[in-house]
Amino acid sequence: MNNGFVILIDDEEDMRFALGQSLELADFEVKTFARADAALDMIGPDLAGVVVSDIRLPKYDGMALLAAAGQADPDLPVILMTGHGDVPLAVEAMRNGAYDFLEKPFSPARLIEAVTRALKLRALTLENRAMRARLSNMDPIEEMLVGRSKPMVELRRKVAAVAESNVDVLILGETGTGKEVAARAIHQASDRAEKPFIAINLAALPEASIESELFGHEAGAFAGAQRARFGKFEHARDGTLFLDEIGAISLALQAKLMRVIEERAIQRVGSNETIALNTRFITSSSRDLTAMVDEGSFRRELFYRLAVISLTTPPLRDRPEDIPALFTAFTARAANRYGRDVPDVPFDVLSELSANDWPGNVRELSNAADRFVLGLDWRDDGASEALPLAERVGRYEATLIAASLASNSGNLKATYESLGLSRKTLYEKMQRHGLRREDFADDPS
Repeated sequence: MNNGFVILIDDEEDMRFALGQSLELADFEVKTFARADAALDMIGPDLAGVVVSDIRLPKYDGMALLAAAGQADPDLPVILMTGHGDVPLAVEAMRNGAYDFLEKPFSPARLIEAVTRALKLRALTLENRAMRARLSNMDPIEEMLVGRSKPMVELRRKVAAVAESNVDVLILGETGTGKEVAARAIHQASDRAEKPFIAINLAALPEASIESELFGHEAGAFAGAQRARFGKFEHARDGTLFLDEIGAISLALQAKLMRVIEERAIQRVGSNETIALNTRFITSSSRDLTAMVDEGSFRRELFYRLAVISLTTPPLRDRPEDIPALFTAFTARAANRYGRDVPDVPFDVLSELSANDWPGNVRELSNAADRFVLGLDWRDDGASEALPLAERVGRYEATLIAASLASNSGNLKATYESLGLSRKTLYEKMQRHGLRREDFADDPS
């Protein structure tokens, strides 16, 4: 088993041999150099390894190496080795970006521990970069509906299928699962993409004004209506109208909406003139509409008219393996929105993110990403309590393996090498967590 790649630089041959042997006995792949400048060609953003170097070197010393490595890749871990008298220099090196320093003499265990930590950090950095690269090359639907879990793969398949038609769609799902995002994905993948997408949350509209908001009104139609006004239906002509929380409207308004959907035409409040719409309707609900039909609070005929095609946005707890990719995507979007550099997500943050229940679903995770990008504490007082340690560890292990499988498009060799596992161990862990290579492969065949 290969635990990772190490570039080792020391001009003393005996020391170089002893350190290299210690690392090799710990199953690291080691490339040794007597001079720092000889190793520069191997140092760059694609290096899947770390650098261990003595500070005191002829001609090109460890500080010069650290500066060169920082220019090639600021995130590359460089571990410097120092003599007793070089501690002040090592402190300066740490300020300049060195990952760690080892004061000679040190034990092999100390070296191996520092290299192991550095390699874990490097693997996470490269994984985050791979995720961002993958996100930048996604098609519009995959870019909007992020995730390689089974529920998200199936959701994207259905979105792509219904987008090509003009059929109306009902989207079901818990609050915060991305129902409006799914609706926008349908619109963007349709031939209406250049036309308006109008979203309205029916639950947020006052009962007294909801009909006017939707249908518009003529001047003098009611007290305060001094001039004619377009409603949301007209704003969405030739485009898509997304009606969120369809279950929140009254039975009377449900009957009027049913007529609009059937006739694709409206009359403004206070008018007898019929206005054609050519509008696609996408509706959504976090409520159980079937139960509402049974209890009489939602019209059966409207439900069947809306539910010809229905999609479900899965809760985040059903796809925890998507959390790393989602948080990476959200941080990239937030950084662009706020004019910040896209940050790397530290190992401990990903660990804690993956252990959360996220009752607010992707909306809550997106808010956490905003806080993270702004340099604030991403945690929130409303976050769920941590799971028991054993379950947290298991979920986090499954998340990391799934994220690595996703970033490597299901390639098992690349996955077990990036995770520092043997092929047999990876197979055992995948079986334990119910993960299948074909679920992450670009070409499942």
